[in-house]
Amino acid sequence: MSLTDMLSASDIAAALRECQAPDTFNYKKFFQTCGLTKKTASQVKDAFRILDDDQSGFIEEEELKFFLQRFDPSCRELTASETREFMAAADHDRDGKIGAEEFQEMVHS
Repeated sequence: MSLTDMLSASDIAAALRECQAPDTFNYKKFFQTCGLTKKTASQVKDAFRILDDDQSGFIEEEELKFFLQRFDPSCRELTASETREFMAAADHDRDGKIGAEEFQEMVHS
């Protein structure tokens, strides 16, 4: 399964265009534009499993900087400040990683 199996390619492309320049990534806007906010909790957790590159059950900061590339390999990496902000927004228990529940809560918040 890939992200384009659950999200439209045109919505993903639109979301990626909105954050092409460094330090323009806004996770709330990105989730809305790509259509992830319209998905069920179960579907968001399916997306999480695709984004969890090493299949550890968590997205760590090192994986998070490649977040956009999971949608399109030619995209840029998130900047250090974007990565920190993204992590802080999702990592409710402050363990340095994002679990599936935390990710789903962030997408639907």
